[in-house]
Amino acid sequence: MKTISFRVLLLPLAVLFGTVNALAQTTLPVGATTVSAKKSKGDFTLAAAGKVAPIYASAGDWPSVLRAAKDLQADVQRVTKVSPAFATTKPAGAEVVLIGTIGKSLLIDQLIKDKKLDAKAVAGRWETFVRQVVEKPMPGVERALVIAGSDKRGTIYGIYDLSQQIGVSPWYWWADVPVKPQSALYVASARYTLGEPKVKYRGIFINDEAPALQGWSQEKFGGVNSKMYTHMFELILRLKGNYLWPAMWGNMFNVDAPQNPVLADEYGIVMGTSHHEPLTRAHEEWKHAGKGAWNYQTNAAALQEFWRGGMKRMGTRENIVSVGMRGDGDEPMSEGSNIALLEKIVADQRKIIAEETGKPTEQTPQLWALYKEVQDYYDKGMRVPDDVTLLLCDDNWGNIRKLPKLGEKPRKGGYGIYYHFDYVGGPRNYKWLNTNPLPRIWEQMHLAKEYGANQIWIVNVGDLKPMELPISFFLDYAWDPDRIPATGVAAYTQRWAAQQFGPAYATELGDILAKYAKYNARRKPELLSPETYSLTNFGEWETVVADYNQLLARAEAINQKVPAASRDAYYQLVLHPVQASANLNELYYTVALNRDAAQKGQATTNVLAEKARALFAKDAEIRNRYHAVAGGKWNHMMDQTHIGYTYWQQPPVDKMPEVLTLPAGAVVAGTVSTPAAITLAPYVSLEAEHYTQAVNAGPITWQRLPDLGRTLGAVTTFPVTAASTTPGGGSPHLEYRISLTQPGAMTVSAYLAPTLDFTNTSGLRYAVSIDDEAPQLINLHTGLNPDNGNRPWEKAVADNIIIKTSQHNVATAGIHVLKFWRVDPGVVLEKLVVSPSSLPASYLGPPANSTSRGKERSSKSLGQR
Repeated sequence: MKTISFRVLLLPLAVLFGTVNALAQTTLPVGATTVSAKKSKGDFTLAAAGKVAPIYASAGDWPSVLRAAKDLQADVQRVTKVSPAFATTKPAGAEVVLIGTIGKSLLIDQLIKDKKLDAKAVAGRWETFVRQVVEKPMPGVERALVIAGSDKRGTIYGIYDLSQQIGVSPWYWWADVPVKPQSALYVASARYTLGEPKVKYRGIFINDEAPALQGWSQEKFGGVNSKMYTHMFELILRLKGNYLWPAMWGNMFNVDAPQNPVLADEYGIVMGTSHHEPLTRAHEEWKHAGKGAWNYQTNAAALQEFWRGGMKRMGTRENIVSVGMRGDGDEPMSEGSNIALLEKIVADQRKIIAEETGKPTEQTPQLWALYKEVQDYYDKGMRVPDDVTLLLCDDNWGNIRKLPKLGEKPRKGGYGIYYHFDYVGGPRNYKWLNTNPLPRIWEQMHLAKEYGANQIWIVNVGDLKPMELPISFFLDYAWDPDRIPATGVAAYTQRWAAQQFGPAYATELGDILAKYAKYNARRKPELLSPETYSLTNFGEWETVVADYNQLLARAEAINQKVPAASRDAYYQLVLHPVQASANLNELYYTVALNRDAAQKGQATTNVLAEKARALFAKDAEIRNRYHAVAGGKWNHMMDQTHIGYTYWQQPPVDKMPEVLTLPAGAVVAGTVSTPAAITLAPYVSLEAEHYTQAVNAGPITWQRLPDLGRTLGAVTTFPVTAASTTPGGGSPHLEYRISLTQPGAMTVSAYLAPTLDFTNTSGLRYAVSIDDEAPQLINLHTGLNPDNGNRPWEKAVADNIIIKTSQHNVATAGIHVLKFWRVDPGVVLEKLVVSPSSLPASYLGPPANSTSRGKERSSKSLGQR
C-alpha cells in the first residue's frame, strides 16, 4: 500500500468538545487517506528522522488489545525499520500513541473524564473505534494519537486500521505481501472512525481441508493446531471479522490443542461450530468420546452428557452455540425423525446451556442452521425460541435458498447467512481454485442485507488459500454494505490490488483478478471436460482458450514489472490462478481436438495427443512452482486433485484425460482440417446490458451489474424488496430494438443467473413480449429444487445459468421491439437470444451479434443507487 498520496480535504463538520484544537474537530469520511509520508499542518508524527512515537496502553485492558498493540509495534517496525517502544506505564514524551478500551483503560477513561476525548459516538456501541489527535492529553505529554474502542474488538480494529493505513496488508503473512519501506509517517489529526459494523458476526469456516491445509499444517506446525490458528485469528481481525468455525475434517479444535480455545479468546475471536455440531462439540469428538448411536430417540442420555461436556468446557469464552441436530456425519436424520423430536432436542440443549453457564439461556448467543433438509422442517412449522438466530443457507453453490419474509415480526436473535466459496458434494466438488466472482457474491449478499439477514454472515472458505480476494470482499461487505454499490465492485477489486501491489498496476490487476474468477465460474474446473464447449459451433472452445491465454499474457507481462519483493505474493494471488486455469482449459480443448482428429483420421491426431500429455504434465509443474514460492512456505496448499472426476467425489489422484492415437499408415489423406462449423439459422443474440432503453416505474429502477455472469454483464431491478409487478403498459421493463430477417415463429431464450426462489413462494417470474403482444409470464423455478439428484438444479449450478424459453410469432421481417418485463424481485438477466428455429448446441450460447441500437440508450433511465 502506498502511503504517499493526496490528503483528503477536511470536511467542515465541527465536532466541538473540551479543549481539542480546531483540526481535531473534523471527522474524516470513511475511506479517507489518513496517513502520509509528507507532513501537513497539524499532523501527528508517527515516524520521522529515524525516530518513532512510543505506544502506551493500560495494563488492565483486555489481553487481546495489548496483544494487538504489540502487533502495531511490529507493523511500524516493518514499515520504518525502527521499533517503537511499548509500555503499560505512565505515558511520557512529546508525541505518543495511546491505545485503550472505554471502561477497561485507565488512560482512555481519564481522557474522557477530563473532556479531552468525546466518546459519545463510541461508548456502548458494538465494535466501534475512534482515532484522533489530542493536544496536551495529560501531564508530560504534548500530543497523543488516541485509538479508543467501545469494546475490545473496537479497539483492535482501530489498531489494525492504522496498520493498513501505514502500508501493512492484512495478507502480509498469509500471502507474503511485502510492505513498502517508509522513513516518515504522518497521521491526520482529525477524528476518524469506521462506525459500527452492519453485520454483527462476520466470519469464515475452514472446511474440506484435506489434503491441502491438512498436509500444509502438518508439515509446518505439526498439525491443525494453535501454532497455525494464531495466524488465522490475526488475519480475521485484520480483515475486521470476528467469528470462526474451525477445521473439522478429522480435527477437534478444543481437544487436539487445548490452547486453541484459550488463544481464540485471548485474540478476541468468537468461536462456533458448524451447522451439524451442537453445543461446541466437534463431530469428530463423538467418534472418540461418544457412547452408543448418534440417535436421540435411542441414546438421549449419552448425547446429553456429551453436549454438557462441551458447555462445561466453553466456560465464559465467547461462542455462538449451535443447536439442533443432523444425522451422523452431516447426513439427514432418519426418515422417522420428526418436528416434535427436533423441538425437544433443542429444548433439552437449551436447558443444558442454562445449567452449565449459570445464566438464562437467552444470554448465550445461539444459532440454528436451516441447512438442506432442516429448512424443510422449518417450512413445515418447526420453531425455536425467538432469541436463537436462524442461520439461513445457500445451496452450497452461492445461491441463497431462503430469506426472511418482508414485514414479519422481527426476531430477537435475528437471521444470518451461511454461504459457500468451496463445497464437497453434488453435482461435483469444487475445492481447487477461486471460482467466486465478486459481482455475484455482491448480488446475493445484497439480497441478504436488504431482507434483514444481518446477524451472522459466515462463509465456507475451504483451505482459506486461495480464496484471499473473496474473503476480503465478503468481510468488508459485511462491515458496511452501503460502501460498495453494485457499480463499485470493480473499484473495490482495484483498491484491493493496490493494497497488495501498489497503485501502478491496480486497474489492470483488478480486471485480471475479476476476469479469472468470472471465467472459472462459467464452468468450475472440476466440472470441465473435452465436451464442455463446442468445437464446431461459434468457435466456442477456441474463444474460451483464447480468453484465458490473453489473460495469462497480461498477468505474465505485469509479473516482469512488479518488484522482486512482490513476486511471491504476485504468484499466489494473481499469476498462479490464471496460469493454472488457462493450462487446464487448454488441456481439455486439446483433448477435444485430438478426439475429433482421430475420428476423422487426421494427421494431427498423434501430435495433439502429445500436446495434451504435455499440458497435463504442466499442471503438475504449475502446482510445484506454487509449492516452491516463499522458500516452500506453502508446500501442500495446492495438493487438491481436480482432473479426472467420474462422479461427485474427487479422484484420489489427478488422471490424464484419455487421448487417442493412430498407428502409422492409418491417416486418411487430405483430411487435415479444423472442425467444420454448422450452417446457422438467422438469429439475434443480445447481451442483457445492451438494451435500447430501460423503463422504470415508481421506486423500481433497472441497473447494470458489471461483469456478473458468463459473458459480459447482467441487469436487474432495485430495490430488491419491491413487491411483484404485473407486466404490461408502463410497468418496469427493458426494450431491445432488434432486426429480424424473416417473419414467423420465434423462440426467445432468456439466460438468467441461477438465483433460487429466496421468497419460498411459487418461483420467481419474468415476462417477455415482442412488439405489442401480451407479455408471457415465465417461471424460473418450475421443477427446480435445490437438492442433490434434482436434475434441473444440478444443471443450473453446473452450467451457472438458467435458460428459459418462450414462443412468439412475428408477422413481418424488419425492426421489432423485444421487451423483458420485471415481475418478481431478484431476477438477474444476462443474455437474450431470438431465433426462428433451434440453434446448434453450445455452452455459452450464440455470441452477441447485436447491440440493440436504434435510439440511444438513456442513462437517465438507469437506476442509480
